[in-house]
Amino acid sequence: MSVINAEADTALDLTRDRYGHTVHPEAAAAAWTRRDRAAVEAYVTHLAPHTDPLLDAARLSLDALPPARHLSGWRTVLDDLAASAREVRRALDRPAVAGSAAERAQHAALWPHLAAWAEYGFIASDLADQEHRQHHQAPLTDEEQQVWTERAQAAQRRGELELTESWYAADGQPITLAHLIEGDDSTVIALRGDPDAPGWQVIGHYAHEYEAGQALPAAVPPGVLRADASRFNRPAPDPEVPLHELIRDVVEAQHAGDASNALLTATQRGHGAGPMVQLQELVETAGQFASALETVQGRQIAARLSALGRQINFLTREVHEAAEDLGATVSVLPPHRTPVLRARPRPAVDTTPPAAAPRTTTTARHR
Repeated sequence: MSVINAEADTALDLTRDRYGHTVHPEAAAAAWTRRDRAAVEAYVTHLAPHTDPLLDAARLSLDALPPARHLSGWRTVLDDLAASAREVRRALDRPAVAGSAAERAQHAALWPHLAAWAEYGFIASDLADQEHRQHHQAPLTDEEQQVWTERAQAAQRRGELELTESWYAADGQPITLAHLIEGDDSTVIALRGDPDAPGWQVIGHYAHEYEAGQALPAAVPPGVLRADASRFNRPAPDPEVPLHELIRDVVEAQHAGDASNALLTATQRGHGAGPMVQLQELVETAGQFASALETVQGRQIAARLSALGRQINFLTREVHEAAEDLGATVSVLPPHRTPVLRARPRPAVDTTPPAAAPRTTTTARHR
């Protein structure tokens, strides 16, 4: 499905102009049709026979997991996947005439359900595989755990605890792999809890990361920033003028109004927002992501990004006001700023080229 969706995006890009407007609607409609048909065929071939057994196994594993915040959300995902599977099955039991407008409409209506399986089916397969995964057995006694935790805390204070990877276990607890550096020695250790908050502990030490991965609780699927976001159902892009074109517009401008318009476009808000407004949105969204990590570092970074977003907002207003003032000058560049031709005119065909400068020879000195 990822390949099918990527191919459709590539085809749709060819139907738009450089500002994002669709200029070839027939080709765009054909791209949607090919995408929907390919998705139905892929679902029927690879997934349809397995949806019910997969969901049954996932529910059994879910019931056996220890209580955690994410379990109710996963149960809802499984219910939604089951509903989508029923919708697809109902439609495929009454297929429309091949190649007809009714078939195209039927396939288009199935796309959201197929996309749901493509995007979130991995949660069902991950749950179904839980019973085959090795359960973590703590290799450290309480005393050993305290000793290793104190060593890791000392290394963290020295700046010699290098975090390499993190994930969540099925019980909702974060696990982090790190390299504990002591002199010339480096040991792979695993931490449970937020490494930047009080209370984290070392739960194991290993010869290498592969051994750690075999011994530690397996990772569960990470969460999402926005529950309604989907890479398979992205909204059509807003028309926009690329930043490099705005820079070129200013370089090529001769009237103050032209340079002013480029700046006003960069600071435009709403539909077709300019690059400066998009930058603010990017920074603010990244701040939301950092906050959603629910860690000490995440909250600190979120605060920094929030402050930067406010600064960008202030800067955008200042640039907008400067652009208006620039346009109000109704000025033009002075004529002494003359252009330089890139290509020199070629001599006429019957023109004798200038004679080459005579060569001069230098007599070598002899001692």
